[in-house]
This record gives sequence, structure tokens and C-alpha cells, in this order.
Amino acid sequence: MAHGEQNKINIVLVDDHAILISGLKLLLQKREPFQVAGVAENGEKAIELYEKLKPHLMILDISLPDMNGLEVLKHIKQIDENAKIIVLTMYEDEEYISLIMKAGASGYIPKAAVDEELYTAIDTVMEGYIYLRPKEVTSIMKFKQTEGSAFKLYASLSPREKEILQLIVKGHSLTEIAEELIISIKTVDTHKTRIFHKLNINKKSELVEFALKNNLFNLSS
Repeated sequence: MAHGEQNKINIVLVDDHAILISGLKLLLQKREPFQVAGVAENGEKAIELYEKLKPHLMILDISLPDMNGLEVLKHIKQIDENAKIIVLTMYEDEEYISLIMKAGASGYIPKAAVDEELYTAIDTVMEGYIYLRPKEVTSIMKFKQTEGSAFKLYASLSPREKEILQLIVKGHSLTEIAEELIISIKTVDTHKTRIFHKLNINKKSELVEFALKNNLFNLSS
């Protein structure tokens, strides 16, 4: 390997949008040490590329077609606990940022701010630091003070309500749940109403989001 190659910072890009990948490549080509070593359009290929190339850095979109970016992040951190991964996402709420950082991300950039912040984020991470903007640090600190509240809400459910919650999240209809648990549809609906009330949510999509964000179930089973 030539001396110049040894000084390169090899980066793997993970995103299923060709336009964003092209934009990232153009940005990275403007900085001499940066070199795009590989591109993955889904989570499975991202993991495969990381194992094959062992890049200095991965830039990972959290929304992928085959698996959640958080799963990819956790999987790679299991392979290499020192992996440097900067997450790109359109979501900016404090709960989501906290989940990303707890999963082992080295930094976080909103997609809307990529042009302005990419170099700063990479430089920060490659120096061994975590990249977060001051506003996000404050948000995470605030969220960490209250993040246990989700589990307290879940703990308030009865065993039957937890059972029905899991089946709803897995995509079962009220009729299917009634048949599986050998109870009436009306009883299932009553439990569902109580679950929504106890968890302070109003619709099924919020219920699924609550379960996913708090890792309540293994939904692959």
C-alpha cells in the first residue's frame, strides 16, 4: 500500500437514496483525506461491507428498506465496539436522538444540515470525540431524567393487557386476538382502550412506536 493510501480515511456510506449518496460523495471528495471505500443501500449489505472493509468511519442512514438503522448500528457495535458511526436521520426529537446515542453512535447529523456539518462531525469523531450540537446535548440530558417513565407506564399494564399489546404491535387484528386468546372481540376492544389510556396514546401507530422505541418485544418472533 502506498504511503498516501495509508493516510486515507476510509468511509462507508449507507443510504437507499442514490441522490443523497451522490451528494455525500461529492462533499467527501472535496476533502483530501476522505475516501469513499464502499456504498450500501440496505442494512444487510452495510454489515457485510463493515466486516469486509473495516472502514475508519461509517455514515449510516437510520431509515433503511430491510432493517431499522438502529439494528444495523447495534450489530456493528457488537462486531467492533470501537466502530465509528455517524447517523443521518430526518428525525430530530430528543427521544430518538437519545436512542441513537445509547445504541452506540459516534455522532448524529440531521439530513437537512449535512452540507454545513459533515466535515465538522467527521473531524470530531475521528479525533475520538462524540459529535452532538449543544441543543442536542441539552435535549438528551433532559430526556435521560425522564426516560424511565415509559417503562413505568408499561409496568402499569396487567398481564392480559401486556399480552394484547404485544399481539397488536405484531399486527394482529382484534378478531385474530380474540380467537387466539379465546375471548370476545368486545373484551379485546375494552383491553385495547385501557392500554391506550394507560400509555397516553391515541392510535395504533403510536402504540407500535412506543413498543419499538422502548425495545419492549422481539418482534421477529
